[in-house]
Amino acid sequence: MDSPGNRIFPVAVSLSKAAPSQSPKVELSIIIPVYNEEASIAPLIDEIRAALDPTGKSYEIVVVDDGSIDGTYPLILSLHKKEPRLKAIRLKRNFGQTAAVAAGFAYAEGDTIVAMDGDGQNDPKDIPAMLAKIDDGYDLVCGWRSPRRDPMFTRRLPSRAANALISWMTGVRLHDYGCTLKALRGELAKEMRLYGEMHRFIPAIAFERGAKIVEMKVHHRPRLRGKSKYGIARTFRVLLDLLTVKFLLSYATRPLHIFGFVGLLCGGLGFLIGAYLTLEKLINEVSIGARPLLLLAILLIMIGFQFITMGLLGEMLARTYHESQDKPIYAVKEILDGRDAA
Repeated sequence: MDSPGNRIFPVAVSLSKAAPSQSPKVELSIIIPVYNEEASIAPLIDEIRAALDPTGKSYEIVVVDDGSIDGTYPLILSLHKKEPRLKAIRLKRNFGQTAAVAAGFAYAEGDTIVAMDGDGQNDPKDIPAMLAKIDDGYDLVCGWRSPRRDPMFTRRLPSRAANALISWMTGVRLHDYGCTLKALRGELAKEMRLYGEMHRFIPAIAFERGAKIVEMKVHHRPRLRGKSKYGIARTFRVLLDLLTVKFLLSYATRPLHIFGFVGLLCGGLGFLIGAYLTLEKLINEVSIGARPLLLLAILLIMIGFQFITMGLLGEMLARTYHESQDKPIYAVKEILDGRDAA
């Protein structure tokens, strides 16, 4: 499921309440973003019930309709009448998969949250095994589709290249960043701030928050109903968001380190070229006024100055952001206080 649009605005839903309702606490929330999945959603709901009912866990199924233009939402409403554990969230228009996942996280009430695709290619039978990993102490369990049931040249090869690039740039090495099937603790999901195409970078964002992550193989089934919403244009959006994620993970609290490094590199190179030309003029009395190298030296020095200035401005913005929101630049896992023992 994907969006033809790329701009993400604040998510608007058709619910009248601004926060989850005060219903009895549930142990598990299943988040399913859907877009024009009229043929797939009902069989998927049946499979989820068949997989989770034997576990004895209390759960809810949160279906987020991302502005479908077919009969998906009327079908969800009819399913809700038969299944009270089904929660329907309808976005006012097609915001994209990331926004739909973020809306699901916001309205989920479970202690553990599982996100999965609505096209039926993720197997609900894998959910109990993922929950067992959460019980073992992991904060995030990422699905690894193996073997993958997608075309080799249009889907699998580009995916392998993207996974290798994302793993290298983020430092979180996974085989399958594109698999929507994930299980994570509710408090971790509530901390996520997703936009753009960042739903696929959830592991990297979670790692930055200090989460303990594990990957496990899950079944991947061929699509039997509907058609894929993915297109080649998505690749370029993912690459741009990857740059954003890399910057946020590595330099969000110290932007001068990246801009200053580039500035010093350019400025230093320009200074060396300028010094060389100066020596040429003074020692060999060579005319340098018409040499392109002189223009290059001046340009590099100016670019270096601009990058350093951008880094300083970035430092000021980062400090303003963290101080105004009182947002810490760390994540505390545990606190031991002697008074608690007493």
